[in-house]
Amino acid sequence: MTRQIIIERTLKAINQLPEDKAEEISDFADFIFKRDEEQELTNGIQKMTSQSHAFDFLTNEEDIYSVADLKKVFND
Repeated sequence: MTRQIIIERTLKAINQLPEDKAEEISDFADFIFKRDEEQELTNGIQKMTSQSHAFDFLTNEEDIYSVADLKKVFND
């Protein structure tokens, strides 16, 4: 089914509904649009941060403590 057919079928159904039900469909469509928009934004932020070098220092973090620094050693 093409996008245009889906739109026409949905519009036909909405036109046959009472105003309050048509408003519910409009609210739901707004909800779906905003959810998709937020997901797209989240994906963009994740992509941008994964390609960023701002946190590279975390992967090359030097060891500042050793076993010799421990006061008490617990064995499992």
